[in-house]
Amino acid sequence: MSAFLNVEASLTGRRWVGLSPDQDRMAEAMAQQTSLPRPVCQTLSRLGVPLDGAERYLQPTLKELLPNPSVLKDMDIAAARIVKAVQASEKIAIFADYDVDGATSAALLITWLRDMGRPATLYIPDRIDEGYGPNEPAMEALARDHDLIICVDCGTLSHDALAAGRAADIIVLDHHLGGETLPPALAVVNPNRQDETGELAHLCAAGVVFLCLVSSNRILKQDGIQAPDLIQLLDLVALGTVADVAPLIGVNRALVVQGLKVMAQRRRIGLTALADVARMDTAPTSYHLGFLLGPRINAGGRVGTPDLGARLLSTLDNSEAEALSERLDALNTERREIEEHVRIAALAQAEERGFDAPLVWAAGDGWHPGVVGIVASRLKEATNRPAVVIGLEDGVGKGSARSVTGIDLGAQIQRLALEGQLLKGGGHKMAAGLTVEEHKLEAAMARLSELMDKQGAGTLGPRDLKLDGLMMAGAGNVPLVEQLEKAGPFGAGASAPRFAFPDQQIGFTKEVGQGHLKFSFSDGMGAKIDAISFGAAENGLMQALTQHKGQKFHLAGRVEINTWQGRQSVQLRLEDAAPASS
Repeated sequence: MSAFLNVEASLTGRRWVGLSPDQDRMAEAMAQQTSLPRPVCQTLSRLGVPLDGAERYLQPTLKELLPNPSVLKDMDIAAARIVKAVQASEKIAIFADYDVDGATSAALLITWLRDMGRPATLYIPDRIDEGYGPNEPAMEALARDHDLIICVDCGTLSHDALAAGRAADIIVLDHHLGGETLPPALAVVNPNRQDETGELAHLCAAGVVFLCLVSSNRILKQDGIQAPDLIQLLDLVALGTVADVAPLIGVNRALVVQGLKVMAQRRRIGLTALADVARMDTAPTSYHLGFLLGPRINAGGRVGTPDLGARLLSTLDNSEAEALSERLDALNTERREIEEHVRIAALAQAEERGFDAPLVWAAGDGWHPGVVGIVASRLKEATNRPAVVIGLEDGVGKGSARSVTGIDLGAQIQRLALEGQLLKGGGHKMAAGLTVEEHKLEAAMARLSELMDKQGAGTLGPRDLKLDGLMMAGAGNVPLVEQLEKAGPFGAGASAPRFAFPDQQIGFTKEVGQGHLKFSFSDGMGAKIDAISFGAAENGLMQALTQHKGQKFHLAGRVEINTWQGRQSVQLRLEDAAPASS
C-alpha cells in the first residue's frame, strides 16, 4: 500500500499510513447509511466497528456489555466469602498494589465495605523496602489480626507470601498473568489465569473488583439486604482502567464512558480536590485520567508514601482531601525531576548499545525504582523496541519493561524467572516488572533480547504514523470534534483518530514552555486553525515550521477542542509534518 499523501519519510522520520482499501470502503458505506460525518465513519471503520453497529458503538451501555461475573473462576466463592465477612462483622484487610489500579481497586472495596458498615484495614507495600506484591512478613502480620485478606492488583504469583498468611482466608482479585499453579488462597479471581478463556483478559484489577462487587450485590439482594449503589463507583473503575493502560474495548469502553459521567458530577471529594489541583477546567476525558489524575495518584507509590492515592480516593473528609491532593501534586513534580535525570542517562546508555537491537535496555546505580517504568516507556517510544530500565542497589536490580504491539514481553520475563535468570518477574504482554542479581544482568538481558528477536522485534522499522484520513481546515469545527469524541474513549487498544491537513500554510509561530511550539495554519482560502506541538524542539518540527520560508506542509495529528475564557475552538495537536510537494 502506498504511503498516505506519498509521505515515505516525514520530518520525524516516519512513514504515513492510511486506512486499508477495505476500511476505506467500509467508511464510505457507513457514511452513506448513517449520515454520520465521513471522519467519524473513518474512525469507526479503523476501530473495526461493523456497518450495522455504528449507533450501538457510539452509545455503549453496561446493560449490554457487562458480563456475568460468574463466568470468572472462583468469582462466586470470592463474593460469597466477602458477604459472609460483612454479615459476621469479621475483620477485613485489603492488600493493594501501589499504582493507580491498586489504589482504585482498594478504594472500591473500602467504599463498598464502609457503605455496608464494615471498616477495612488498608495495607500497601513500600516500593523500595518491600517491592511489588504480598510479602511474607506483611501477610503473616495481617493474618494475625484479620479474618479475611483481600489482595487486589497483586497476589497471583505470590505463593510463599500467601502461604505465610494462611491463618486468615485470602482472596486474590487480580489481572496479572498467572503461572502454571495458583497460590494457596480461598479464591483467585483473575481473567488472566492459565485456565481462563481469555475473553475478559482486557480487564484491569479495578474492573475485576467491580465485577466482584456486582456479584456480592446480587447475593445481598437475594437475601433481601439493601446493597450499595455501584454506579457511583464507576469513576474509580474508569480511572483504574485508563491509568493502567487497559485496552478500551468491550466492557472497558462502557465502564470508562459511564465512569466519566459519574466523575463529572464531582461527588467524590478526593477526585474533585485532585482535579482542582491539576487545574482541570473542563469535563473529564480519558486524557485527563491518563495524563493529569493518574500520574498524581501514582506519585505517592513512586516517590512518596504508597497509600496516599488510595486514602485520597476513599476519604470523606474535605480537609484531608485537599491536603492529600496538594501532597500528591508536589510529589508528582518531584517525580518528573527524578524521571528526567534517569531518562537522559538511560537514553544515552541505550543508544550506545544500539537502538536497532531487538531489546533496548539500560541500568544504573541508584536509579529510583519509582520512575524506571516511565523511562522504559520513553525508551520504547523513542526506538519502537521493547525496553527495560533497571535501578541497581546493593547488587540487586529492580526494573520495569514496556513492549510494543505484537511483542509479548510479560510472558518472556516470566520465562526468564522460571529459568533462574531473574529473581522474579511477571506482568502483561505490554508491561512487566523484574528483579535481577547484578552479576546476572548482562546474561539475562542477552537472553531476553534473544527471545524478543524470535518474536520479530529486531526487524521492526521506524514506527508508522497511522492516519484515519484527510481533513480540510474549513471542515475542522467544534461539532465535528464533538462527534469524533463520541467514538471514544480513546486509549490503549482504541487509539484516538489522527487526520492529515494537506498543503497548509504556516502562520504565526511561537515557542511556549520548554521546547513546545504554538502556531497557526491555513489552507489559503480563509480557514485558519491553531495548533500546538509538544516537544517540537527535540524532534525537529520547531525548526522546520518556524523557518518555513513560505513552504507548505502536510500536517498530521489529533483535533481537539480548546476552551479559553468560555470560548471553544478547534486545535490541532500536531504529531508530525512533511513538506508538501511543490
